[in-house]
Amino acid sequence: MAIVSDTGSDLDAELLAAVRAGDTAAYGTLYERHHGAIRHLAYALARDPAEADDLVAETFARVLGTLRAGRGPLVAFRAYLCTTLRHVCYHRTRRDRRLEFTDDLTRYDAGEPFRDPTLERLERTYAARAFHQLPDRWRDVLWMTEIEGAGPAEIAPRLGLTPNAVAVLAHRAREGLRRLYLQQHVAVADHPECRWTGDRLGGHVRGRLAARERTRVRAHLTCCDGCRAKVAELIDVDRVNYRPYRQRDHASPTC
Repeated sequence: MAIVSDTGSDLDAELLAAVRAGDTAAYGTLYERHHGAIRHLAYALARDPAEADDLVAETFARVLGTLRAGRGPLVAFRAYLCTTLRHVCYHRTRRDRRLEFTDDLTRYDAGEPFRDPTLERLERTYAARAFHQLPDRWRDVLWMTEIEGAGPAEIAPRLGLTPNAVAVLAHRAREGLRRLYLQQHVAVADHPECRWTGDRLGGHVRGRLAARERTRVRAHLTCCDGCRAKVAELIDVDRVNYRPYRQRDHASPTC
């Protein structure tokens, strides 16, 4: 009889393998091991306990479907669950913001736009991660222009550039931030080609891939429903025209 290891990561790996082999009871064990931690994260993201419980249920259901399809994590099950839960929360918030049933149309007159704190918190997290992935020079010029509100002529001596060069650098930095921000919405895939494509979907949506990469991504998208769905999601995110850092916010990227 096989002996199951008691160490956390080893046990999770063995249970994940069992789930892929069709053992539903093994997934029940994974649920019991990680339900508390995932529920705690859901309560930090959701507006009320009922919504948090729904998020937990949908997260575990999605991951089970992924494992049954032969995809998903081989190890680090809790980290995969946390990432999936954040994406479920993000997608629900975006959907609920767009869809609403009401008989009262008067509040659609000009007024203050609705700002969802959960969605904003997630978006700021994605934006901060993207900001810290930028080259130092791009971060510097974004900070000076978007946070400090300085113009190219004022920044030029500080960076040793001409005002025109500063404007070009700022444009490239903003585009790079936008691309990396979109990339935060893409979960790591298990299949090697999906993983390679997923790492470039932000650039694909923004039209910033080199010719060879663009050809390979397009070829993969013709035969992969999952990656096409990710592209559709990123296009929707990009249409929001979200600007991560604004001078009026006075917000630090470390927040």
